[in-house]
Amino acid sequence: MTSTDLSIEELVALLPPERQDNFRRLLFGAPVVPLPIPQAAAALAEAHHFDVKLYKTPCKPEELNPPRVIRYAVAQHSIVLPTTAPLNDQYTAIREKVERLIDAAAAMQVNILCLQEAWTAPFFFCTREKHPWLQFAESAETGRTTQFICQKARQHRMVIVSPILERDDRHAGTIWNTAVVVDHNGVFMGKHRKNHIPRVGDFNESSYYLAGNTGHPVFETVYGRIAVNLCYGRHHPQNWLLFGLNGAEIVFNPSATVGALSEPMWFIEARNASIANSYFVGACNRVGTEVFPNEFTSGDGRPAHKDFGHFYGSSYCANPDGSRLPGLSRDRDGVIVNEVDLNMVNQIRDHWMFQNTARYPLYARSLTQYCQPDFQPQRIRSQYVSSDVSRRDVKANSPANRSALDGEDC
Repeated sequence: MTSTDLSIEELVALLPPERQDNFRRLLFGAPVVPLPIPQAAAALAEAHHFDVKLYKTPCKPEELNPPRVIRYAVAQHSIVLPTTAPLNDQYTAIREKVERLIDAAAAMQVNILCLQEAWTAPFFFCTREKHPWLQFAESAETGRTTQFICQKARQHRMVIVSPILERDDRHAGTIWNTAVVVDHNGVFMGKHRKNHIPRVGDFNESSYYLAGNTGHPVFETVYGRIAVNLCYGRHHPQNWLLFGLNGAEIVFNPSATVGALSEPMWFIEARNASIANSYFVGACNRVGTEVFPNEFTSGDGRPAHKDFGHFYGSSYCANPDGSRLPGLSRDRDGVIVNEVDLNMVNQIRDHWMFQNTARYPLYARSLTQYCQPDFQPQRIRSQYVSSDVSRRDVKANSPANRSALDGEDC
């Protein structure tokens, strides 16, 4: 194993012991508390070769408000069979794997669990092939995956977020990238469709589905108010913002992203959203390298290839005080659990006052102006700026020519 195969936590462990605590403080923020793994969860994880992690995020007790302690979790996993296997066999094998992850989460007393983006299938969007992959699309309300998730939610009294590829038969079979939310009693609660479609590298997903039309819904469950920012939406701060303005206390970011494209961003974006919007975040990413039968190209000059690259896992949870949990592995399935007191949301909002000091009318006015066809950017230009002068000045002020300007009149 090389250093490029290690997770960020494994890299920290390579530091001298006397430096690790300070590095973790700077990297992860205030410490979280590891909790013992229940035997039932540990046994499932050992028998089926996945990781389980359980932490508690400390919160100050309040006198007038009772604690609102819950456990939320995210799961990550690889596919099971080759992408050349019969589609139903692929689906069934993945579902059996995910059922064990759900059961392990239940053994750790999880109240809310989020699965990864498009968890029921290989991440075939790179291929741009409609056949056979769109056979995985199904009804969000009544499809076999939602029926399965409803059964597991009812069994464990657990709210489950289940991202699938949706076929909307009410609207001519339109395809959507959709997160289904099932309530703790096993009843379909609602859905959210992905707002932002990637058009970068192999992620050419507009070949399959439309940009979402469900806005920024927040689901009020018995355990807390949750929202779902699907994958590419994490690159858009406004997307995170709107879920917060609608009252989310936990926002999940189910994703599928590869190391060569986004890994340096992964540890920043969900955590920054948690800080900026004063809510908890659960970010999950799939694991493994998925190889497809036919070659495809990215339109970026690379030779044709048959895989996306490595889905690097590294799922983690972030807290509104700027801290985060140590994440899961880059290459193993797993479930990571965060025990939190949701009172922390208002405590952090009261402390930092981000919401109080925001200038929402100003932002709204400026964005409205930007959306007009005759928009003029608000810029103040130096009297010396023109196309010829600016090019000459840039050249003259380069490090090589800087000394030639010394002593010149302004």
